[in-house]
Amino acid sequence: MDFQKETIERVQKLATADLLRADKSTMAHGLEARVPFLDKAFLNLAIKIKPEEKQPATYGGVEKYILRKAFDTPEKPYLPESVLWRQKEQFSDGVGYNWIDKLIAYGSARVTDQEMEKAAELFPHNTPATKEAYFYRTIFHKHFPQASAAKTVRKWIPKWQENQDPSGRANTAHVKADPTIATVKAEV
Repeated sequence: MDFQKETIERVQKLATADLLRADKSTMAHGLEARVPFLDKAFLNLAIKIKPEEKQPATYGGVEKYILRKAFDTPEKPYLPESVLWRQKEQFSDGVGYNWIDKLIAYGSARVTDQEMEKAAELFPHNTPATKEAYFYRTIFHKHFPQASAAKTVRKWIPKWQENQDPSGRANTAHVKADPTIATVKAEV
């Protein structure tokens, strides 16, 4: 039941997650991305599937098993098997980790340990938890210094996620897929 509630809450708050970043990033360059699976009929069906049938443990740890199985048609495949059964990626992470690693390194190199220690004083609302986040926050604060502006920025981190990375890329599944993430996670 908690899983179902969390799923519904996530859909209702998509604008606070990766979707918003993808939308702003593409629109800033005159592109319009189509985010899959936001069709209302699809969401209505997906919400009705029993939570225990969606849980990865049900199918040996394969995420989105029901969706993958719907496209698993060996006689007339929609997708190559290497794509169909690869590890899932978030919208922005599907292009690879290299550019994200560079952003983390760039932002982290521009924030000192002393600045991080004072993060809560400077940013009492939604205090940045990493040097990268602190760097982005200082850019935002430069353009929008009002406290009310900071309160419009939200982040959604699933209750089951141990780390504070809002993109989720430092989660265990991603670290297994790309061992360089463990290094980046340790540095942040």
